[in-house]
Amino acid sequence: MSPSPDTAPPDTASQDDRRRWMAVLARASRAALQARLADLPALPPHARLRGPEIGLMMLRGRAGGDGAPFNLSEITVTRCAVSLPDGQVGHAYVTGRDAAQAELAALVDAALQDPARRAALLDLVIDPLAAEQAEAAAAQSRKAAATRVQFFTMATMR
Repeated sequence: MSPSPDTAPPDTASQDDRRRWMAVLARASRAALQARLADLPALPPHARLRGPEIGLMMLRGRAGGDGAPFNLSEITVTRCAVSLPDGQVGHAYVTGRDAAQAELAALVDAALQDPARRAALLDLVIDPLAAEQAEAAAAQSRKAAATRVQFFTMATMR
């Protein structure tokens, strides 16, 4: 009997896990990645499958957040794909033109797919970077909230 498609074998990461760490890697700077990896054993050698390649991606917006979509602007994106000797393939897309950042993110993605390396990389790289990114987003939200005008409050003050 084959396993259900909803359940992954214990040695593989779920799609949600991979989606989470790839989002963290895409937002992390090269300096932040290098700093987190400095205390870990060296990552395995890798071969480039694609890139790093620099290109443009169209950003789309929606009027009012849920209205008709429109083309907002273009953004520079660098992509890379690498392969490890054990066959794992890592991918990365990062904003900007930093080829080394894209290659490092792809290498970490590939290494995270190896169950032997995953726990250490999640604990020492992904989780701390995710916490830093969440705190930065919260700080930005607090800063924006401080400038919010309460029009309904002003109307009841007459």
